[in-house]
Amino acid sequence: MNIAQKAILIAVCTPDSTTQQTDDYLAELEFLLRTAGGECVRKVVQKLERPDPRTYLGSGKVTEVKEYMQALDAELIVADDELSPAQLRNMEKLFECRILDRTSLILDIFALHARTSTARTQVELAQMQYMLPRLTRMWTHLERQRGGIGMRGPGESQIETDRRLITEKIVLLKQRLAHIDRQKNLQRKNREAMVRVALVGYTNVGKSTLLNLLCKTDVVAENKLFATLDTTVRKLVIDNLPILLSDTVGFIRKLPHMLVESFKSTLDEVREADLLLHVVDISHPNHEEQMNEVKRTLDEIGAADKPVITVFNKIDAYTFTPKEPDDLTPATRSNWTLPMLQNSWMARQDNCLFISAASRTNIDALRQAIYQQARTIHATRYPYNNFLYPQVNEE
Repeated sequence: MNIAQKAILIAVCTPDSTTQQTDDYLAELEFLLRTAGGECVRKVVQKLERPDPRTYLGSGKVTEVKEYMQALDAELIVADDELSPAQLRNMEKLFECRILDRTSLILDIFALHARTSTARTQVELAQMQYMLPRLTRMWTHLERQRGGIGMRGPGESQIETDRRLITEKIVLLKQRLAHIDRQKNLQRKNREAMVRVALVGYTNVGKSTLLNLLCKTDVVAENKLFATLDTTVRKLVIDNLPILLSDTVGFIRKLPHMLVESFKSTLDEVREADLLLHVVDISHPNHEEQMNEVKRTLDEIGAADKPVITVFNKIDAYTFTPKEPDDLTPATRSNWTLPMLQNSWMARQDNCLFISAASRTNIDALRQAIYQQARTIHATRYPYNNFLYPQVNEE
């Protein structure tokens, strides 16, 4: 049985974010740490105009973190932001332990969950791109010169050798992924005749569970971040209308750019879909912010113009505090009932519904909503056989 590594989580609260937001971000970072097999023993937050360019935290907080490390026997420090190579180098000298940032932690989780050859290639490329500018802190032998017969003189330092080898490896991995892209494009061309629907959303909102429920499959669905890395495509038939439903990698705040680039072939499934099902975990206290993060990522990959059905999932896990009859205080997010929520601004969005994939609540309404959209797309594409798929009575 593996013993979880004890870690201290650190973050900087800048004027651009509130204390509550920083706490929520650290809670998400703690979930990432648990997914990677670690244990959070302390969280440290410092309010600064901007992170210190040398050590991320100020000198006072550095001393405080050192004391926590000794008292709690911590062996790892994880920062909520991406650290520069200089910050990583300086912090490792100060704390004399391993330092991880949010990006490296996400990459570690991706490596842990990569099951297929395609996913492993994509993750390896992202890791190499992340490692390249940080080589000076990755090894202890980097300053040694290569010697031997024919190698005397200035020679080539080990860091130059490693940088060249990693650059060559990146080129090789990109070539391999280009070959995978061609194969994926061929597969998608063979499926162009069918309406394609893609599940998108923040990580761990229940996309794989919903895919299993709709298509009666057994795709891995766990209460972990990034449990799904490979695109899974399954056939869904509603009233004799065949539909291809795909489950894609979840998004997250500050998703590393190199992951977006290396997972291009996976995200192409979203770009080329006819319809997106944006799954939202309504039980999460920050689901509005998660929705905005997904929309920003869709815009980044060029899929923001797709028709969308917003699916608020996990209504069975939505908790609220009922108000007393004589309580005249205004209703807030914490004491809304579900009917009130269904009459809120979220319910007034186009193509929006509330479901629970776990308890199978309102799934028939979701299937009808998918059918209506898919039927319209199919009728536009093949108007001559529109009579095969009758209009569903919504009453």
